[in-house]
Amino acid sequence: MKRSSSHRLLAHGRTFAAGCIVLLLLVAGAWSSWNTAHHIVLAKGREHGTMAVTGCGEDVCTGSFAPDAQSQDRAAVTIQRSVAVKKGDRFPVVVKPGSGDVVRTGTPGFLHAWLPLGGALLLAALVIGGGLRLTRTAWGAAITGAALLTATFIAL
Repeated sequence: MKRSSSHRLLAHGRTFAAGCIVLLLLVAGAWSSWNTAHHIVLAKGREHGTMAVTGCGEDVCTGSFAPDAQSQDRAAVTIQRSVAVKKGDRFPVVVKPGSGDVVRTGTPGFLHAWLPLGGALLLAALVIGGGLRLTRTAWGAAITGAALLTATFIAL
């Protein structure tokens, strides 16, 4: 039985809509990740040092900053509160330009910065498999997202 043109149009419309949703999820995940990750990836010329967490509030944790040789001394710095930051921790950081906010560096900081992209990959895998009917691509996206989330969990 031949498909009518309306069935073909509906199938192409569904594919187009699912593709747009996948694109939106991946762009949003990458954009959200890049807001933090660019401080780590493009860290040359920025202030580096070590933060010792002295206290945490609802949204941020504060602590002392021990600068490296090229950085200026700061009385205190703040970092976004997460499950990976608690009182007494010490870790390498880079200072966001023009502020007293810092971002964790090294492998744990790099992986933590890309965490939103890992979640977006997992969500996109559902749409890729169900909406686009690309099961191998969906499995690839899901495995990549799960690997990123797992590596972050282990690193932190």
